[in-house]
This record gives sequence, C-alpha cells and structure tokens, in this order.
Amino acid sequence: MFTNSLIAFATETAATTATMDTKASTISMLFSFGLLIIVFYFFLIRPQKKKEKEAKQLRDNLQIGDEVTTIGGIVGIIVRKNEDTCVIETGGDRSKIRVKLWAISENNTVHDVAEESAKESFKPKKEKKDKEAEKAEKSDKAE
Repeated sequence: MFTNSLIAFATETAATTATMDTKASTISMLFSFGLLIIVFYFFLIRPQKKKEKEAKQLRDNLQIGDEVTTIGGIVGIIVRKNEDTCVIETGGDRSKIRVKLWAISENNTVHDVAEESAKESFKPKKEKKDKEAEKAEKSDKAE
C-alpha cells in the first residue's frame, strides 16, 4: 500500500516536472527565436533599407550636366533625364547611351548644396577657436 502511494506520487511528480520542463523549453525557444529576429533586423534589414533610401535620394537628385558612374563602370555626363531612364554622353567621340536610373551607382558632381553644408560644418570650429582666443586675451590682460 505504501509502495503504491509512493509510485503514484512519483509519477505525478514526474508528470508535473515534465510539464514544467516543456513550458520552460518552449519559453526559452521563443526567447531565442525573438532574439534572432532582432539581431537579423539590426544587422541585415535596417542597413539594407538605409542603403536603398540613400540610393533613391541620389537618383531623385540627379540633374542634367551631372557626371555619373553606372553599375557597370561607365562614366558619363547626363544630357537628358526622363522618369525612369536618362541619356549619358561618354567618351571623346560624344557617344550617347540610354540607361535606367536604377543602374546609376554614384554621382561624381559636387553640387552647391553639398558645398554649403560642408562650409556650415566648419563654422562652429572657427567660432570655438575665436572664443578660445578671446579667453586667452582676457587672461593676458588680467595679468
């Protein structure tokens, strides 16, 4: 009688432990899967979307007269631009090639907007140097 109750208790305990182990393993598996998704997002998906956004912005800002390089390595100057294609002029014999906008990989022309933003980025440094010079002058006068 005592052994029967002991066996019953052991089987109940084993069943309860197995249920807890199953729940714990399920939770840890879901946690691992979620962590994997987060890692994929930050290392693969997010940077790819950022590159696509920059490429779209580059293609939207193309102007006639810009020097561009295609994915295939052809360098030329844009002479005509349509919705999804542009005509570039290449070489000394001024041959013209029509290419899709998605095939343009980089714009080699520096525009005024980029130059202005570069100048603005240097202004705070100059102001900082001016402030340091003023402090040095004040300390010299105080002595």
